[in-house]
This record gives sequence, structure tokens and C-alpha cells, in this order.
Amino acid sequence: MHLHILGICGTFMGGLAALAREAGHRVTGCDAGVYPPMSDQLRELGIELIEGYGADQLALRPDVWVVGNVVSRGNPLMEAVLEAGLRYTSGPQWLAENVLHGRHVLAVAGTHGKTTTTSMLAWILEATGRQPGFLVGGVPQNFGVSARLGAGSAFVIEADEYDTAFFDKRSKFVHYRPRTAVLNNLEFDHADIFDDLAAIERQFHHLVRTVPGGGRLVVNAREASLQRVLDKGCWSEVVRFGTAEGFEARGEPQDFEVYRDGQAVGRVRWELLGEHNQMNALAAIAAAEHLGISPSAAAEALGGFRNVRRRLEVRGQAGGVTVYDDFAHHPTAMRTTIDGLRRRVGSARILAVFEPRSNTMKLGTMKAQLPWALEAADLAFCHSGGLTWNAAQALAPLGAKAQVADSIDGVIAQVLAAARAGDHVLCMSNGSFGGIHGRLLEALAAR
Repeated sequence: MHLHILGICGTFMGGLAALAREAGHRVTGCDAGVYPPMSDQLRELGIELIEGYGADQLALRPDVWVVGNVVSRGNPLMEAVLEAGLRYTSGPQWLAENVLHGRHVLAVAGTHGKTTTTSMLAWILEATGRQPGFLVGGVPQNFGVSARLGAGSAFVIEADEYDTAFFDKRSKFVHYRPRTAVLNNLEFDHADIFDDLAAIERQFHHLVRTVPGGGRLVVNAREASLQRVLDKGCWSEVVRFGTAEGFEARGEPQDFEVYRDGQAVGRVRWELLGEHNQMNALAAIAAAEHLGISPSAAAEALGGFRNVRRRLEVRGQAGGVTVYDDFAHHPTAMRTTIDGLRRRVGSARILAVFEPRSNTMKLGTMKAQLPWALEAADLAFCHSGGLTWNAAQALAPLGAKAQVADSIDGVIAQVLAAARAGDHVLCMSNGSFGGIHGRLLEALAAR
């Protein structure tokens, strides 16, 4: 089969392309921005990439056009496909029908921690000999790739609540039909497509409805929003984490005992930081148990887990200053990331550098939460370029601790003026942030 993928350089669609190629299909694709690292990864797999969405791509005559959710009506290629009456489908639907069908699907959903928890679960299965397939919205360092078919029956997938395609406004995860589903947490996000938290809860309940009676829901016991989801109806076994009546962690995030229903069942020793990663670990252990992997074996496997890239990843040190890269972009994720770093560095200064880049943050929906998200940092620096709301006004409760600049160069200048030996500079964005990490390191080394 020949697939032509529209929006191929996105994390999900790029992973889908890799899976289709591994399965023996011919894969081509296009995107508005064909750029590394995804473009390099795809070309190494023998996938031909085309810049842009020209209607002349109809000449490729694929068997099916696979449409990413970045594509909307008015896209010239999509309009040509519609006009010609050609066969098209969404990425999640193609994946469900051609890769996931017949597998034991373990889906990890939640506002935060999806990528990390999916990677943990895939690693537990790998370390215990299950040879899982997986599709992750990042690059797990244990595997070095974001997707593979796997030789075993299990397939682990990051289950995103964002919409499927312009012609299918359901959440992506509704297509996956998991037997094991992790509901990691649930807050308001994606203000560009959801009106309120209740609308997202409704989508999560659609996911719950697809889990069979013999399946398992692994649910964060601390989230009232997830209890509301279950209250709408539940037909599967529920195993909770973050509570004594389920899976619980006791001890520091880097060395903790795992308890199940009050009984010690394992111990995790690793280098990951933060209580949020303890919770992610509990979710992964509870999900793996559904495949018959004992909590003790799962906890031991996590001792060898290496985090996903861009999760408190040290990018380098210069002039005595350590620079980190992190994917955090929601206020809660920013707060927990800073908390995790604080546990590592103690009283050393943390300089939090961030850009409100997600669609939700650009809309200003969560601007009031930013001072709360950043309060544990010693200084905060915001890139405000392209925002329609006043970042300086939103950060005013932080007083002199917060600075704002409308360009990357301006942010770098502010950080350089403030940074001193022993500081930790934490850069947070769900994009490339203009290469700020490398530019900061170069400037710090040169001064």
C-alpha cells in the first residue's frame, strides 16, 4: 500500500509514518515545514518528503491520503483530494485499523506526563521481555526512536485528547480501543478546541466507554475531574494510584517504596526528579500489572529507565551556569518541573525562562496562573513575542522577580545580565524556543 501523509513532520504523524514503513508500506508525505530532526529521521527510513501542500501531489496517486490535524479546509492539496473524490482517512483511524487491531493496546491519557508515562510503560514491557510496539510523542532515550511495531502482542500508545482531523472532531484516543487505559490526570487545556473542562471530561468518558469489561482503567486517585469522568459510567476494573487503596509511593522521588493496598511490593531507585514522576511511575506499574508483570519486576525495570528527551534535560554548562531544556508549557507542568529541579539543586538559584507558545497559552486563558507556576523560581524571564495579551501585567504579582522581552535576543540579554556562577537556567517551551539553549551556552562561555 502507498500512503501519502499530509502533515508528516508532526510528532504523531511522523511516528505513524515510521510504523507504516516498518510494516512494509510505501510512504511519502508533505508538510509546510520540512525540517530536522523529524525530516532527517524520515528520510533515513527512505520516506520521500515534499515541502508544502501543492495540488500537483495528486500525481503521486497513493492508495490512501492520511490527513493530519494540522490540515484544514482551504488547504490546496486537501481541496484537490476532496474534489477528486479520492480515498482519505485520519492518522488515528489508519493506525487503529492497520496497526492496533488485534493487539493488546495500552493507552496513556492525561493533561500532563503522557509522553514520560508511555515511555516508562514501554520500557517496563521491554525490560521484562514483552517486546512491545509503541508510539510516543517524543524520543525515549532507552529506545532512541519514537515508534516501532514490536514483536509482542502489546502496543503502548500516547493517547492524546486533541482532535483527530478537520473532518473528525473527536479526540484522537477514541480510535485506539485500549484494553488497558491510564487516566494520568485531567485539567483544562487546549482552549482552542475545548470550551471548558467539562468538554474534555466528556471526551475522556468516550475513551472509558471503549475499554472492555475485562480491561483495566488505571486512574489518578487525586483528581476530582477523573472521578467525575468515572461517575458518568464505568464498565471495567478500576485500579487507582496515589492512594493507600491502590498504588502508593513512600519516600523521596529518587528512591521510594511502592505499596499496593498497604503492602510493600517494590522499590524504585533512579535519577528522575519530582513527585509527578513518582505518580507517573505508579501509573506505569499499575498498567504493566494488567499484563501479568509483577509490581516488583516493574519497579526494578524502572531503575534502568532513561527519561524522554526535553524533560529536565541538561543541555550544557558554561561559566558555572547549567542550562536545561524542558517541554513544560502548561502552568501546572511548569510548576512541577521547577519543583523537581528545586529538589535537585537545593538553595541554588533557578532562573526560569519560558515562552507561552501552546495554543491555550497564546490565547491567554491561563495567564493568571503564571505567577503561581513560577513562584518557586528565583527569577523568571518571559518571551512575549506574538502574544495578544500583556505578559508583564500577568506577571506583575512576581514583582522584580519577573522580566519580559518581546524577542529571543532580548530574553538572552536579560538572562545574561542576571546569571552568575552556580545558577540553573531552566528553559521551558513546547517548541524549539529559537535555539535559546545553545545560544545561551555560547554567550555564557564567551563572557
